[in-house]
Amino acid sequence: MSDAPPPEITQVLDHEPRDPALFLTALTHSSHAGESYQRLEFLGDRVLGLVMGEWLFKTFPSEPEGKLSRRLNALVSGETCAEIAKELDLGRHIRMGKQARDDGAQYSTYVLGDVVEALIGALFVEAGIDGARAFIRKAWGDRVHSQGKAPKHPKAELQEFAAAKQWRPPVYETTHRGGPHHAPVFTITVSIPGRASAEAKGSSKQEAETEAARNLLKELKS
Repeated sequence: MSDAPPPEITQVLDHEPRDPALFLTALTHSSHAGESYQRLEFLGDRVLGLVMGEWLFKTFPSEPEGKLSRRLNALVSGETCAEIAKELDLGRHIRMGKQARDDGAQYSTYVLGDVVEALIGALFVEAGIDGARAFIRKAWGDRVHSQGKAPKHPKAELQEFAAAKQWRPPVYETTHRGGPHHAPVFTITVSIPGRASAEAKGSSKQEAETEAARNLLKELKS
């Protein structure tokens, strides 16, 4: 197994790693042997927020704090980070255990978003705030101008959708838990009693519930 990140990652980040292991860690899911990306994701999340806050502050000098906050929430959300990961085709480079990959964890919004933040964290460690800023500005592109408010969370949207139809509220049930202790896989079924149901898998109950709500919304709106 290579001890350096794929050349595509170097190209995406526009940075030649001095410590290749750091960037491999940023691509390593908790289901894989060795240190996972979680600590780097923690750092990258804060760096992303700082860079995005500065960017918005300078781009919209007349906007009040509330509107800037809504823009910020949208731009640093897990869903937006996952969109970035998909555009950069990062999913195929994530190192994870066979079971997690078989369960489709490489397509998970949470995993993809976390990997983007972990790579930002690794880039910050080696290239400082300037290196992180350059990547973020390139990767996010014109999203700064096109996203005005935070996207509605699928669970909240499903709750509101049901209420608007005067249906009973959604019910979430854990129908299965599998996988090893260090990388569990939850299967959640969400139903609107008497109407419809959908299920999804995730590495946490929160992730699985979110994906199940998104799936049910798609079904109800189709």
